[in-house]
Amino acid sequence: MTLPFTLQQLRILKAVASEENFTRAAEILYISQPTLSKQIKLLESRLGILLINRQSKNFSLTEAGKIFLQYSERILTLCEESCRSLNDFKNGDRGNLIIGASQTIGTYLIPRILSLFAQNYPQISFKIQVESTNKIAKSLLNRQIDIAIVGGYIPEELKNNLQIEDFVEDYLYLILPKSHPFILCKKNFIKKTELYSLNFISLKSTSTIQKFINTILVQNHIQIKNFNVIMELNSIEAVKTAVSLGIGAAFVSSSTIEKEVQLKTVSILKIKNMKITRPISILTNPQSYRSKAFQFFYRELSQLKF
Repeated sequence: MTLPFTLQQLRILKAVASEENFTRAAEILYISQPTLSKQIKLLESRLGILLINRQSKNFSLTEAGKIFLQYSERILTLCEESCRSLNDFKNGDRGNLIIGASQTIGTYLIPRILSLFAQNYPQISFKIQVESTNKIAKSLLNRQIDIAIVGGYIPEELKNNLQIEDFVEDYLYLILPKSHPFILCKKNFIKKTELYSLNFISLKSTSTIQKFINTILVQNHIQIKNFNVIMELNSIEAVKTAVSLGIGAAFVSSSTIEKEVQLKTVSILKIKNMKITRPISILTNPQSYRSKAFQFFYRELSQLKF
């Protein structure tokens, strides 16, 4: 049976659907727009059905286009996996690995992990994808990444198709300026009720990370609505700097303040009778091809302790 499409046409359809624009899709594929348009029309002609709506200025796939795109992505992924498996066979221990990470993990923990791994496997190349936990989980299911390390909430509808393993516990720390009265009087801990007397610095309320921090605090029966938030900033680095300058207190992940703890630019104050943690998990897709690079990384990752 002769197939009514080529792999190049599937790549073109995927690029057009991703970019929602013929010109940008042609640019990323390094072909001319007329060539791209011709290939789409040829594909539709051979399939005998329209894939793209052309009656409005806004780009959209037809229902048939959406269905065909799903299969196209699966076909292209399998093609890529077949090439990677052959490269593994040909190249021995050399290989490439695509690692996904949620935002905080990707910024602060992944570099530490890769620096340790690279010492033993310098021949393996890495590509890091940092997104929200939800997007990372979907990319893993679509076989666009090989393995992921995340600290956020994984939607129930995705859990059933993923292999999820506990990696480490991440602590949520209360940090204060070195000059804060609580620190100067050498308090060993703070009562939960004393939290409401502090001036807090946080990320913007729309931030995924801040939403997750708030969720953890609420689960630990802390009334965040009663916090005196005096400043909202755009990044964790900005929050830590503001605390070190004496502006206020903040809740941050333990994985983000290793440098500040070493340099003693901020102080950590425990909350009485409370330990606030969240699990950091390793995600894999049991249906995906597991290259030698994957096997080496997974084995080393499972043995790491932080």
